[in-house]
Amino acid sequence: MSDDYARGRRDGLRLALSILAAEEAKWEALLGESSSWRTNATRGIRHKTYQVATKRVQTALNRLLPKAETALPAEIASMIDQAGL
Repeated sequence: MSDDYARGRRDGLRLALSILAAEEAKWEALLGESSSWRTNATRGIRHKTYQVATKRVQTALNRLLPKAETALPAEIASMIDQAGL
């Protein structure tokens, strides 16, 4: 796998992390706001789904990081903090 291709895949996963973080924040704000228990349950499930998806994307990103790097780059660390992981 070429270095440019690997970098592009990592950039794509970083973009996916930021999108998932935004969607998770949107659903987190709506948790428990409805008077309907069914709507609240659906929102809770969606919120948990985004949390699981974020963790899976983070795992995939960690697998694509070069083995020589012992620490996460500052950009990735800030995205993880922003996503709340």
